[in-house]
Amino acid sequence: MNRFLKLLSLCLFLTLTVPLQAITNGVANEPDSVYLFSYSHADGSGGLKLAWSPNGNRWFSVAEGSSFVNSDFGPWGQMKRMLKPHLMQTRADDRWHCIWELTESGNSLAYVESPDLLQWKAQKYFDRSRLAEYRPAEVYPNVRKEVLLNGTVQQGWMQRVPYATVQRVISFAEHKKYRQALHAERTEQDPVRFAGLKPVEATIEVETECAKTISKHLIGIFFEDINYAADGGLYAELVQNRDFEYSSKDGSHQGWDGTYAWAVKEGNTSAAVTIAAADPIHPNNPHYAVLEARPGVTLQNDGFDGISLKKGEKYDFSLFARVAPGSKGGKVVVCLLDQTGREIARSSVNVSSKEWKKQQTVLTANADVRAAVLSLQPQTVGTLHLDMISLFPQNTFKGHKNGLRADLAQTLADLHPRFVRFPGGCVAHGDGIDNIYDWKGSIGPLEARKPLRNLWGYHQTRGLGYFEYFRFCEDIGAEPLPVLAAGVPCQNSGTHSHYADNCPQGANKELMRYGQQGGIPMEEMPAYIQDVLDLIEYANGDARRTVWGRKRAEAGHPKPFNLKYIGIGNEDMITEVFEERFAMIYKAVREKHPEITVVGTVGPFYEGTDYAEGWRLATEMGVPMVDEHYYVDPGWMIHNQDYYDRYDRTKSKVYLGEYAAHLPGRPNNIETALAEALYLTSVERNADVVEMTSYAPLLAKEGHTQWNPDLIYFNNTEVKPTVGYYTQQMYGQNAGTQYITSHITLSNGQEAVRKRVGVSVVKDEATGDHIVKLVNLLPVEVSSTVKLKGIDLQNPSAVKTLLTGDPKDKQARSVTSAFVDIGGTEFPYTLPAYSFTVIRIHENKGK
Repeated sequence: MNRFLKLLSLCLFLTLTVPLQAITNGVANEPDSVYLFSYSHADGSGGLKLAWSPNGNRWFSVAEGSSFVNSDFGPWGQMKRMLKPHLMQTRADDRWHCIWELTESGNSLAYVESPDLLQWKAQKYFDRSRLAEYRPAEVYPNVRKEVLLNGTVQQGWMQRVPYATVQRVISFAEHKKYRQALHAERTEQDPVRFAGLKPVEATIEVETECAKTISKHLIGIFFEDINYAADGGLYAELVQNRDFEYSSKDGSHQGWDGTYAWAVKEGNTSAAVTIAAADPIHPNNPHYAVLEARPGVTLQNDGFDGISLKKGEKYDFSLFARVAPGSKGGKVVVCLLDQTGREIARSSVNVSSKEWKKQQTVLTANADVRAAVLSLQPQTVGTLHLDMISLFPQNTFKGHKNGLRADLAQTLADLHPRFVRFPGGCVAHGDGIDNIYDWKGSIGPLEARKPLRNLWGYHQTRGLGYFEYFRFCEDIGAEPLPVLAAGVPCQNSGTHSHYADNCPQGANKELMRYGQQGGIPMEEMPAYIQDVLDLIEYANGDARRTVWGRKRAEAGHPKPFNLKYIGIGNEDMITEVFEERFAMIYKAVREKHPEITVVGTVGPFYEGTDYAEGWRLATEMGVPMVDEHYYVDPGWMIHNQDYYDRYDRTKSKVYLGEYAAHLPGRPNNIETALAEALYLTSVERNADVVEMTSYAPLLAKEGHTQWNPDLIYFNNTEVKPTVGYYTQQMYGQNAGTQYITSHITLSNGQEAVRKRVGVSVVKDEATGDHIVKLVNLLPVEVSSTVKLKGIDLQNPSAVKTLLTGDPKDKQARSVTSAFVDIGGTEFPYTLPAYSFTVIRIHENKGK
């Protein structure tokens, strides 16, 4: 026995001290050093790549040509280039430093450093005149070289490094490749992965003594004006370009200008609308239409893909108008016409004032029409000036004027969201400094609001503005969570017009071309910070004693909106420019409004430089909550269910502000919905750390979709919730305030099986209900026995909501029915293959 123990000890010693490669390959004769070659593609694409050679002649790609760091400078896509990267290692500390050119001129440069070629700090951008500040001193020798690599000549830099350096980066790349393979697992592989798998048996034991308080705000929604989610979508306005403020600068749409969606018709002929700017209604609304009125002339608008009408419903029409000098006013007939020209509704207004004056009337539709046209027919001869031509259904959500499309808003309300994040992510911090979403330009009278170019490539009237967002939150009982830029625009900005007319002396125009690197000038930051503080006052200030509280009251809401959260930043690059401005805003808010929870940002991914730097900053500053974003494969959600179990409970809380499961082709189907449901069981388990979550994006209009998948698709007459919508709804309608620990034992011990069965049990203390959530992402049934240890149920009843179907099914819907197997503290339930089930148990005390 002693000899056996000695032999076992020797084996363990060898395992810990001998390199794994030497054991498996029998190779102990490895070189002390080799050559490392660093390069990028000649066009600057692909990031920093590495290759190695034992002798400087024959070269081998590291990680099959994968990039080890990419340039963050510039707008989306191919504009982010790394030209002529020069990788160097300093002798003093063996740290790595890389400098590269950003443009062909070579005048603009970037710098980044790393301790190990694996983890990289934030990038810095500078003019060539400052190169000496960033070029490291006393580096190991390296030479410019051309090498033949996989049949292609590459230009880069070569230096001698320990072989262990190459081994480390290769091991890192191999591990990353292994993880990527796990994350790429699909249900279409299940017939092979689970060949011969029999139905699984499960015992689920719930232990109430291990309960913990969890966030009551876990499930919410994130609204961003992307995919025409606002104008032409949730915002109920039916007239497109009502203010004649469309511009070719708004996006790439051909023909976008002040006349877009409008036409002047006389008989069978059409003519362009004339646009003027002299003496407008408001400086924020500088353009208006000039109509040469005479019998037979009409001004028509075809809305957003037509104007949808419902028989018997009433529509509020309004416009601002004046009679031009030297002309006479008169009646203007207002009609709604179908595509054949048939009159569906008719009324009139009288235009007679020489000054801008609002005119209103009501039209009642006599038929259902999918795509009607608004027609204005002057009954006089002369010149009329027209602006803010509007048509609203009276049947808006909650009946509000300037309200929301009722069916879309109700679909959102049916999710039972505990909060609403608005007005967007990238939209909030904009495309360049001048495009940052200014909340003050989105409130007040509609004719005084400031239109804004949408970063996603279209126009925002901002009729759906901050007042309407706050009101919607109040209507559905959700906490408002406005998100403001942290003094820097979108990290993918492609413009920087802030200095277009007055570029600072000595500034590098190439660097200033892209707004994400500049930030709001420091001399303008006090005013920007005051805007942030004014927003809090607008939401919560006294209606009589504060300036912005009074403005809220003037809009029709004397009572405060009770704002508790405010987001500062959106998946930004955590650079020096960002940190300086974020710190200024954060400190000002904390000093003036300590009652407000500030939500910071940690970049757009679940790992990487911005994630690490964002968490470092949040920890150093004591930021109470950070906003995490990640769009991932379903396999990532399967294999990362312990992601938040690893988080330090003493640091910032987490808001998972944007997430979704993405498959190739970006469908929203049973597979993605169940992956999200499975992952949310682990999020709910960690809801003492993760206080808020919201799927993204939320809305997408058919025919105008820029991003897939989305939670809800719609057209002018239909709302089309996706399968993923029902996952969110089942969680939102069955949220809890207390998490109850549960243990699951499966008859099959395979890891692939274990990771695809999820359980979460919560208690809703407001109702006393216990809620059991069960996810089965396997191709076979799971026959379970649920044991509610320590829960004394009196006369229990239960309802079951089930979402199931083929993994590729895009049309599946949840179904709710009575659950008859509740009889006490133990009950059976068979989870169908590929399913998500919620069992809500209610005690009927006193019966």
